[in-house]
Amino acid sequence: MKFLIRISLLCAIALGELSAQQKLLVPMDLKQTNHLKAYGIAFWALQRGIEIDWLLNYRGGSFMLDYASTAANECRIRGVAFEGISGADAARIYADVGNDNNNMDVIRLEKTPKIAVYVPPNFKPWDDAVTLALEYAEIPYKKVWDDEVLQGKLSEYDWLHLHHEDFTGQYGKFYATHRNSQWYIEQQILYERKAKELGFKKVSDEKKAVARGIKSFVAAGGFMFAMCSATDSYDIALAAENTDICDVMFDGDPPDRDAQKQLDFSKTFAFQNFMLDMNPLRYEYSDIDIPPSDPVPVRDPNTDYFTLFEFSAKYDPVPTMLTQNHINIIKGFMGQTTAFKKSLIKSSATILAEREGTEEVKYLHGNFGRGTFTYYGGHDPEDYQHAVGDPPTDLSLHKNSPGYRLILNNILFPAAKKKQQKT
Repeated sequence: MKFLIRISLLCAIALGELSAQQKLLVPMDLKQTNHLKAYGIAFWALQRGIEIDWLLNYRGGSFMLDYASTAANECRIRGVAFEGISGADAARIYADVGNDNNNMDVIRLEKTPKIAVYVPPNFKPWDDAVTLALEYAEIPYKKVWDDEVLQGKLSEYDWLHLHHEDFTGQYGKFYATHRNSQWYIEQQILYERKAKELGFKKVSDEKKAVARGIKSFVAAGGFMFAMCSATDSYDIALAAENTDICDVMFDGDPPDRDAQKQLDFSKTFAFQNFMLDMNPLRYEYSDIDIPPSDPVPVRDPNTDYFTLFEFSAKYDPVPTMLTQNHINIIKGFMGQTTAFKKSLIKSSATILAEREGTEEVKYLHGNFGRGTFTYYGGHDPEDYQHAVGDPPTDLSLHKNSPGYRLILNNILFPAAKKKQQKT
């Protein structure tokens, strides 16, 4: 009898908790204990068909879902702060977000994005901030490379990431400093072998074909996110589709004499009117990158910050999603491509973040066909001046990183659908 009474009491307590906490709020302001894993909770919910709302500009871009003990336990396991919200309180939050006087909105996340990361077979996970973020947040992804792109398999994915890649066929322009390094020699052998296997005489020609394949993926509705050298080298490869810009040590023959004049800027996503840097001994592709990577710029990390732009959540939900954060001034970080020269950015692209008082644009977004592209300058948001061979960043030491949050905003972007205010 006592056992039955105890069971009844436990059931009553559970039902009382469920009725009192009809919603589970994952705050994304300064009260959040682990911002990066919070994105993993959102992804976890999507995988299980749990309805989840992204409350744009509400407490740093918080997430709201129906309360369930499984979701609460998952938050506890991952160290993610959450709050049980009553039905009445949830209604007040939705009303506040939907108020025309507040720069907020509600976005329903309705599908689990299929994520691909473009990496070569010899890829090291710590060479890519996005892969680090995905693994730390426990978000699944697949690796793809040139075979998958040229075979049209990108259509199986919603979102594609490019990072420290060189789509011009110049092996990252590491020739002056690393041409005798074992990793450089092995990379060149690997790339040349793959180009021949795929029917190309030169790596530069094969990489241009890959760039076109990715462009087709975006045009068909794909979401492409690029960081570091994959940003400007990708656009350069598009502009140089019919032009040889590689010197003899890269592809066995000299570049076209009038390579600069032959560039077609109408084919690029974000940049125009840039000047190539065709010196094979310089660690730089063009004047898009600012400050130039070679010579290494003298910058003080204590004063290097960039500022996120503010957008109208109700009228510009896409850039609003991409800039969700708990702070709007973020510490800078360098890379082979650190930032983009504002004067070379097409007017069709939307600038999301810049270093105030300079020509440096850190973060931008645009549309192409039925898809989108987003460029984020720099290599690792928590490693100011990442160098070849540096150890991986331990994200457990940076679980509230605002720089990494911008990466994870992009992961959830393909899951989003504009929805009406909930009552």
